[in-house]
Amino acid sequence: MTEIFGYWKFGYWLLFDDWPACAKPRLPKHHAAGRRFGEGRCLEFGDLIRLSSEGGPMTKQIEEVARLILASKSLVVFGGAGLSTESGIPDFRSPGGVWDRYDPEAFYFQKFISSEASREKYWQMATEMYEPMKKAQPNPAHLAIAELEKLGKLDCVITQNIDGLHHKAGNSEERIIELHGTAMHVTCLNCKKRYDRDEIQGRLRKGTKVPYCDDCGGPLKPATISFGQSMPERETEEAYRRSSTCDLFIVIGSSLVVQPAASMPLVAKRNGAKLVIINRDSTPYDDMADMVINGQAGSTMASILNNVKKGLL
Repeated sequence: MTEIFGYWKFGYWLLFDDWPACAKPRLPKHHAAGRRFGEGRCLEFGDLIRLSSEGGPMTKQIEEVARLILASKSLVVFGGAGLSTESGIPDFRSPGGVWDRYDPEAFYFQKFISSEASREKYWQMATEMYEPMKKAQPNPAHLAIAELEKLGKLDCVITQNIDGLHHKAGNSEERIIELHGTAMHVTCLNCKKRYDRDEIQGRLRKGTKVPYCDDCGGPLKPATISFGQSMPERETEEAYRRSSTCDLFIVIGSSLVVQPAASMPLVAKRNGAKLVIINRDSTPYDDMADMVINGQAGSTMASILNNVKKGLL
């Protein structure tokens, strides 16, 4: 096994090469952001990473989060878009995403309910967003969250995502709170009849421009929360209740800027819970968190789960 040498600087491990004698570390390009590598990736001279091969700071953080989970009686996991992107679902807000091709203001809920043309354009956009979601599979972070439930260590998962991947991963429906709804179903806005999404997509492929309800003729819409649409009352109230009564709140893959969902870590912390944030980039709540891990959701959660399992032996 190759021995890795490095030192801790600016919150990262700066690796250097010991093969040429007395080689000096050199900073890589884009030093401020750092270059991130997952476990098992080849390392090059001067690479800046967050994880060392033997017991570095990241390892200790992972062990500490696992210890918190083992001690917890009520764990709430809060998932954001970072979970979806690691399953290959595009970040629709990023450059090149859906919102580069469509004007978000054209899809406000009020326009959907008042204009046939807006509904047609909405379904064009919604179909484009749905295809990658339908094909996506849970990544190691989703699977780790589902495994925590099986181990009896999860109260619930609150998700901002609409992709249904927590269901695919194996979490039970009663433990998933979908704050922004789900793209996997379609709902009639009048009588609330629910349809399977693929059934409605089949109508669109056959030439339907705007689908309507078979029972009452009302407009059909994916069961997601659009701009200008009220948050789902039951799910929002339940999410706040679970956040206020948990003893450990773990954020995974969220920048914590979309309100009101982003206030839930604050609710948990103010009510005495430990707060852990696992996200690629910094968040507004990092300073108040008990533990912050800047890294990939999948590899980080897989490592945490392994440590939890060891602790349960």
